[in-house]
Amino acid sequence: MDAHTEHTPVEGPNTSGKANADSAAQWTVDDANELYLIDRWGQGYFGVQADGKMTVSPLQERGSKIAIKDVVDAAIKEEGLKAPLLIRFQDLLHHRVHTLNKAFSNAIAEERYRGMYRGVFPIKVNQLREVVVEILEAGRGYHYGIEVGSKPEIFAALSVHSDNESLIVCNGYKDDAYIRTALLGQKLGKKVILIAEKLSEVHAICRVAAELGIEPSIGLRVRLFSRGAGKWADSGGENAKFGLSTAEMLQATQIMKDAGMTSAFKLIHFHIGSQVPDILIIKRAVREAARHYAKFRKAGHPIEYLDVGGGLAIDYDGSRSTFHSSMNYTVEEYARDVVHNIADICDEEKVPHPHIVSESGRAIVAHHSVLVVEAFGAIEKTPEAKMDMTVEDHKLVKNLRYTQEHLSTRNLGESWHDIQSAKEEAQQMFELGLLNLDIKAHVELKFWELAEQIHVLSQSLEPSEVPDGFDDLQKQLSDQHICNFSVFQSLLDHWALGALFPVVPIHRLNEKPTSQSTLVDITCDSDGKVSKFIDGLTDTRDTLPLHAVSDHEPYYLGIFLTGAYQDIMGDIHNLFGRVNEVHVFLDDDEECGYYLEDTIAGNTISEVLAMTQYDTKELISLVKAQVDAAIKQDRLKPTEGMRLLADYERGLRDHTYLSL
Repeated sequence: MDAHTEHTPVEGPNTSGKANADSAAQWTVDDANELYLIDRWGQGYFGVQADGKMTVSPLQERGSKIAIKDVVDAAIKEEGLKAPLLIRFQDLLHHRVHTLNKAFSNAIAEERYRGMYRGVFPIKVNQLREVVVEILEAGRGYHYGIEVGSKPEIFAALSVHSDNESLIVCNGYKDDAYIRTALLGQKLGKKVILIAEKLSEVHAICRVAAELGIEPSIGLRVRLFSRGAGKWADSGGENAKFGLSTAEMLQATQIMKDAGMTSAFKLIHFHIGSQVPDILIIKRAVREAARHYAKFRKAGHPIEYLDVGGGLAIDYDGSRSTFHSSMNYTVEEYARDVVHNIADICDEEKVPHPHIVSESGRAIVAHHSVLVVEAFGAIEKTPEAKMDMTVEDHKLVKNLRYTQEHLSTRNLGESWHDIQSAKEEAQQMFELGLLNLDIKAHVELKFWELAEQIHVLSQSLEPSEVPDGFDDLQKQLSDQHICNFSVFQSLLDHWALGALFPVVPIHRLNEKPTSQSTLVDITCDSDGKVSKFIDGLTDTRDTLPLHAVSDHEPYYLGIFLTGAYQDIMGDIHNLFGRVNEVHVFLDDDEECGYYLEDTIAGNTISEVLAMTQYDTKELISLVKAQVDAAIKQDRLKPTEGMRLLADYERGLRDHTYLSL
């Protein structure tokens, strides 16, 4: 059979060539949009145009559309970059900042709220300078600031932060050096708030501030009873890693009073976890924190800010549900509920409305970047192979041929059991030395061919008519598309946490996909794969409908919503480094409507080796010594040896991924 054309259809029982052609002719980009749920998770940013290319609209309906495949082609032709390629749509990053700030601005106006919104971007979500600088620039009109959680991050923040009306919120455990650096920012006129995670930090902040002759701005992180949901639920609640109990918060205020810094208490902070899918959980937590604020304010503490932390989710799967990869609310609903519930508690307690701080990171950066990978081959269960016809006389082969000739929807269960028995018997006979390789190979090929036919026929039945044991058949039959990337470098949350990301071909969407597949990367690790995908009905699916890989043109897949955490958390497993990167800006003066503002080449082999203490000069010297020895032993000619050494040196300058 032809391995490129005889894949399991995505839907429908008919396997005749004419029926497949008719089905393909009826396929439209609307079908692709529905199949990959693009309208649901795309949030108006992503779509499909008539020629089958995926598009991005960085400003949603207010701006131009860009064909992602065209960006890839331009990066290859004009910049010499190859996939894997990370594309950042910087205007989309700006749009997300505006969306969040306008949502709070509108909610404050509607509620007649008497405080301001001062959001901060938590740079742990994406510390890359080009991302942080764009966010600060986009948020300048809103006095949008930065949240940091470590010593390196406070050093980075102080350098790029230039709006002294915006905040720098300092979370994470702190030593004297961290505190001193943060207070340097305060001396420079910045609004820096140090969040105490434990009582010893309150002591340390007061002591270092006294040494520097400055009164700090201190926030206390309250450990709420409320906790989040999903994969990061343990970030909140009574057993959370960070935060002070009510008793400890009272003690913290006494520490500040004893240090003569009563007025230093400026903020109450809480965090119930990342990616909170259910708005009811957020409402409860906000009300609980607002009650703490109100009680402390009534006790005479001059608190100005209430920081609701992070947790604003992203609908990765488009289900608009409380599943861990989704959310049952919008950004606008989130802002309205935060503002309303704080105002409600404060009005009830008759205390001033605090300025609201939120630390939304995922919701700001997730949409703006797309990882484009090239699928350069497929591992198929029924590959093309020519068999010796003499094996047709073997009993096992005859039995399988008989099953195939009599296969129908009436005997699917029996046929499935028969071919399983034949395959198992072939394996047992082989292990006993009673079966030759050619017969074993033919039985295996015939088994998978029949399994595909059984699966196709089963799709024509009502669910109640499908025999038991068929649930896992499609997964067993799935192909594997081999993609030139590393899951561990570029998609770590999928491997480590089972996080879902939308995966869609960025072109050929006007063609019907012909196979069910999973993705495997080029690492030597069996975990280097993507085998869970978004699904609008069952939360996840084990396979993804994809097209056959062609010998005539590259086949590109986009992995979407990867802008949060993946850029930073990736490791260098198998020594695969950062991928090539390109930044795209809209520009109406350009004929195509955009331009490539910046390109960043991925890591070379020598750069990644240097991270693991391999010095390039030493490597070349060691190999040269071996080449010289081989020349002396007449195993290499001098010219051949010098050519091999030059190839080795040239290879060190190559990128870590395959050159396809």
